[in-house]
Parts: sequence; C-alpha cells; structure tokens
Amino acid sequence: METIAKNKKGGRPTLKDSVKLSYPIIVKLCTKDFNELKAKARQAGMTRTEFARLAIVGCEIRQRLTPEQMDCIRKIAGMGNNLNQIARKINAAGYTNNRTEYLYLADKIDNELNKIDK
Repeated sequence: METIAKNKKGGRPTLKDSVKLSYPIIVKLCTKDFNELKAKARQAGMTRTEFARLAIVGCEIRQRLTPEQMDCIRKIAGMGNNLNQIARKINAAGYTNNRTEYLYLADKIDNELNKIDK
C-alpha cells in the first residue's frame, strides 16, 4: 500500500494572523443606540459588524448618495452631453452663434454641482 503524503493540504490557504478576525468584542447598546447603528450601517450599505469595525479603526464612513444627489449627477451627465453637442456646432458654424446657449448650460451645471455639495 502506498502512503499519502501528509504535507499536502487541500482547501483554502491559511490567512496571516494580521488578517484573521479572531478577537470578538461584546458590546451592549441601548435601544436608541442600536437603532442608530442599524440605520447608519444600512445607509452605508454594510453589515452592522463591518460598520462598527470600520468605526473603531477610525476610517471615515460615508453614507450612500441620496436619490436627490443621484438625480443631480444624472442631470449633470445630460448637460455634459449637451455641451459636447454645442462644441460640435461651434466648431462647424462659428462661436458667436451658440455662445448664449453654452453660457446658459454652463450656469445650470454650476447650480447642479452646488446642490451636490450641500
């Protein structure tokens, strides 16, 4: 009978000690704090545990973009497409014919960018 080599291992490679999550921490929260943790984790799109771990490490945790911010981004993308079309017209017909349209759209883009910053 042949013997199987003992040093061959199958499966996932072992993780380094610096990567392993091997130290559990038990934290007790009141109802208000727990609900706040759940809400913030949901807004950030992550689990409560992952959110708490990142908060402990000191990383900056940002919430997802709001629907209003996403709407502003879509509007800006559309306005950018319009500006590209105006640039084509300007190159073909001349600058003075389309200057007012260009300035109007540039002003609208500035307004939308200001909405996102707020």
